[in-house]
Amino acid sequence: MSLSERETAWTPSSWQSREALQLPTWPDERVAERVHAELRALPPLVFAGEARRLTRALGEVAAGRAFVLQAGDCAESFDDFSADSIRDKLKVILQMAVVLTYGSGVPVLKIGRIAGQFAKPRSSATERVGEMELPVFRGHIVNDDVPVPASRVPDPTRMLTAYHQSAATLNLLRAFTKGGFADLSQVHSWNQEFVAASAEGRRYEAIAGEIDRALRFMGACGVDLTTDSPIHQVDLFTSHEALLLGYEEALTRQDSLTGQWYDCSAHMLWIGERTHQLDGAHVEFVSGIGNPIGCKLGPTTTPEQVVALCDHLDPDRTPGRLTLIARMGADSVREKLPPLIRAVAESGHSAVWQCDPMHANTFVSESGRKTRHFDDVLGEIQGYFAVHQALGTWPGGVHVELTGDDVTECLGGIGDILEEQLPLRYTTACDPRLNARQAIELAFRLAELLRAG
Repeated sequence: MSLSERETAWTPSSWQSREALQLPTWPDERVAERVHAELRALPPLVFAGEARRLTRALGEVAAGRAFVLQAGDCAESFDDFSADSIRDKLKVILQMAVVLTYGSGVPVLKIGRIAGQFAKPRSSATERVGEMELPVFRGHIVNDDVPVPASRVPDPTRMLTAYHQSAATLNLLRAFTKGGFADLSQVHSWNQEFVAASAEGRRYEAIAGEIDRALRFMGACGVDLTTDSPIHQVDLFTSHEALLLGYEEALTRQDSLTGQWYDCSAHMLWIGERTHQLDGAHVEFVSGIGNPIGCKLGPTTTPEQVVALCDHLDPDRTPGRLTLIARMGADSVREKLPPLIRAVAESGHSAVWQCDPMHANTFVSESGRKTRHFDDVLGEIQGYFAVHQALGTWPGGVHVELTGDDVTECLGGIGDILEEQLPLRYTTACDPRLNARQAIELAFRLAELLRAG
């Protein structure tokens, strides 16, 4: 069934007839219904034309002419929300993109895990905190992370807070990316103090100096460097996991130009490994929206499953429509990924391939905190690139969790964070993130891999 044919049978609520995993049980469904009604009446956060533009840009990635950097928080927080934190995350993404573009010569498409990444899938419905067995924290759009029973009760009114925080975040991001902050002439100002003092920060400053000289040379040669020039603005698209389907349905609108349905909560939505069942509610929902969509694939995914997902989610084989996000683990990627890539290629699909080197490399430290080691993150990326090089396919991008804060959540990397240092600045709402120094170091390693390929 083609996407146009599917639209005839599909509605934003058709997911409700399927089994839906990872959704909270609201204590009072009448309150949830009122919240959904209020969300349906609110303005869209993004527009269908922006989502179509992202699909076209991802089509360039699928063709091997661009690279995706998808990055941002593991889970956005209601408690840590400020202009400074948004700006600092954007700084790191811009720095990484500059390093990747300058080091590889490949255009970099920037997609943030931001302005909507509030819900998290969990492996268990409960967790033990001391002597208490509590309902698990599912992200601030559902409940609170404070370890007391009252805070863990799902509260549907949090969806309204998530909407308004997303709107404020988007407003600020648009001001930053279009109003001068992202101007390439500001490349030095993106280097935060605690990054600039590191070896990778000094490498970045060297690139920034060369960019300055190149801009002066271009200006002297009469190249148009006015404020309308592309070097003064960047496109940053937003994305999050389409997990809380009632929220996503309420923000799905019919485009007046094309008649197609778009989830206007973000430019791009993805579904996770825990919710990509072919006959499940999450696959049903994303199959009918016009946004570019992603699907995470773990080491247990079979070639038959991934081809079936491609057929279902991208029946028209539209370049840029579908991104396949591999999260195999550093020890498994070289064995588990090649059969999937070969199966998709042989099926005739032109999906974007992306590497998530974070989620399959998570472990619990001796102190009881979840963490990741930088060497494992880099190791999975290296294996991912090696697989694509061996198969002659394009390693389209990476999908990483990071923050602009000087946190101590992931081990190793520049500065060599040790296990005993984890408690110093461990502030994540859910999973451990790379700090800015580690993220810039990763960008330099990525640029080397892209250049070598």
